[in-house]
Amino acid sequence: MRGFAKWMERLGTEGAFEVLMKARELERRGERVIHLEIGEPDFDTPRNVKEAGKRALDEGWTHYTSPAGILELREAIADRIRETRGVEVDPCKEVVVMPGAKPCIFASILALIDPGDEVLIPSPGYPIYESVVRFVGAKPVLIPLKEEREFRLDLEELKEKIGDSTKALIINYPNNPTGANLTDEDVRAIAEIANDHDLWVISDEIYSEIVYDGGFRSPISEPGMKERMILIDGFSKTYSMTGWRLGYAISTPEVVERLIRLQINMTSCPAAFTQVAAIEALRGPQDEVREMVRTYRRRRDLMVSRLNSIPGFRCVVPKGAFYAFPNVKEFGMSSRELMEYLLEKAHVATLNGDAFGLYGEGYLRLSYATSVENIEEGVARIKEAVNSL
Repeated sequence: MRGFAKWMERLGTEGAFEVLMKARELERRGERVIHLEIGEPDFDTPRNVKEAGKRALDEGWTHYTSPAGILELREAIADRIRETRGVEVDPCKEVVVMPGAKPCIFASILALIDPGDEVLIPSPGYPIYESVVRFVGAKPVLIPLKEEREFRLDLEELKEKIGDSTKALIINYPNNPTGANLTDEDVRAIAEIANDHDLWVISDEIYSEIVYDGGFRSPISEPGMKERMILIDGFSKTYSMTGWRLGYAISTPEVVERLIRLQINMTSCPAAFTQVAAIEALRGPQDEVREMVRTYRRRRDLMVSRLNSIPGFRCVVPKGAFYAFPNVKEFGMSSRELMEYLLEKAHVATLNGDAFGLYGEGYLRLSYATSVENIEEGVARIKEAVNSL
């Protein structure tokens, strides 16, 4: 039998799903596992959104749509961007809807990056960025996110890493896995750097509505940035719609035309009825979203206080998203070894920090997108397990 395509060897995976499979195996053996590894809201999709999806199916929204997405949804997205980022967006030429934010990330890198280009990527960071950059034959240049800076970008180090081959910067704030957020000054400085060095910026803003301390500011709001940026957002986190698979990208007409061309080759279009539901998500009441964020804040405070009570754990308070990222270097184990120990000994599924890149080593990621009961029991199990080390 002939072999597989060699470029597949450059494509990575996502550690959370690997840990999930190990946890599921323990559950098949009859063990009760506390899941703190998966970044998925535990809330149901808001009722009005579900009802809109059901009506759409009954009304026949079961066929192809425009490859860019239903125009009414693109108009709703453009309105949301104007309201939240203060930027005018042409829904016909500057918005494309895809089946999830992840395809938007993949397509954006394919559309912009050539083999041999260098791409600046924060580390620790969402593993798909580095994976896809390597897949297209480009070079990831990692920018360490440091605990002493609350995992915000070190702007001086960012500038030092820019070279003749640097083409783009990928950012993700609020950040996965650290929960960090940027200050307004950080965002202005990033925009200045991008403009001064003629860089594309891919800004993954999937957690933009889940912010606790301070507001959210997108680089697209800064002068000159709309022309050099791809803004990526979606419905999975804000509206607890992970299984609906819907995201979108905002960029220049020239970039969006290329993203649409990639979409035609990959998926044709997103599912019609999910797009109709997404219109309701954006246009309808936001009460449930606000309550989710209030609940996440309470869970954050509980998890961080409990983690910081464990000798050997040190956890910066996250400003957004729904992840805690404690420092566990005092245990003298790799983060993978500690993750595996906690899974086997305590039956608590966490995620090793190096699953998010080189500079995630020495940390664990724990999701508090789960119940208070699970957080309390999970952290109590962790404390008991590490006390035995």
